Amino acid sequence: MATGTQPPQQRPGGVHDASRAAIGARHLRTDRWWLAPAGTAAGLLAFIVYSTWRAFANADYYAAPYVSPFYSPCLAENCQEMRGGPNWDLFGSWWGLSPALLILVFPLGFRLTCYYYRKAYYRGFWASPPACAVAEPHAKYTGETRFPLVFQNMHRYFFYAALPVAGILTYDTVLTFRDEHYAWGHMGLGTLIFLVNIVLIWAYTLSCHSCRHIMGGRLKHFSKHPVRYRLWGWVSRLNTRHMQLAWASLISVALCDFYVYLVASGAFTDPRIF
Repeated sequence: MATGTQPPQQRPGGVHDASRAAIGARHLRTDRWWLAPAGTAAGLLAFIVYSTWRAFANADYYAAPYVSPFYSPCLAENCQEMRGGPNWDLFGSWWGLSPALLILVFPLGFRLTCYYYRKAYYRGFWASPPACAVAEPHAKYTGETRFPLVFQNMHRYFFYAALPVAGILTYDTVLTFRDEHYAWGHMGLGTLIFLVNIVLIWAYTLSCHSCRHIMGGRLKHFSKHPVRYRLWGWVSRLNTRHMQLAWASLISVALCDFYVYLVASGAFTDPRIF
């Protein structure tokens, strides 16, 4: 039956392949569909610029008792001395670059391969697809079967690496209950910021799709595994908020680092609560 439309005069491939519906318009949407991918791209780009600057700065990342999450744990000899902090000289003096580059690869890899972040930057930066019911600008689609996107399959392994990093950040948060002289039983504004950040970090990490599969994947009978079923249920509830937790934790970790930067650079004095 004729559709009354003419096929677009473009080379075959993608949504304009001869086997697809012959609709000339790239989309029939009348709403501002481009706002969501544009906002996503802007937000991710802002974080990329900020985190790159801070990672290579190699300065103002420690002000007792606070250590930036971008530099924790600090694994090189050129780390600033942190009394009781997560500074372990594992790489010796040969490492001359910022110590942040040694550890950021793990949380960065975890977020880059995250199912939500894939969707976000595929749409925001690559327009693949730009939005629901909007034609892709690409002539063909290979998915995650070729280099470099085939490495997205390493997400589960980055999840395993992200767990100890979250544990170390929890340790850093406990240390914020000291004052600048390392005496325990004190609390500052930075302590509250670190507490909010670590809660969001753990919520985002545990809401991961890989974590949900680890809890309840490959089980044929939930009734025979009540503990894993209960854990799977908890993680599943978190998983429904994975997108919100991804953004909240991304913002919180940047704010946490920026707060340490302000205090360490002398631009701001940490207010003490008690």
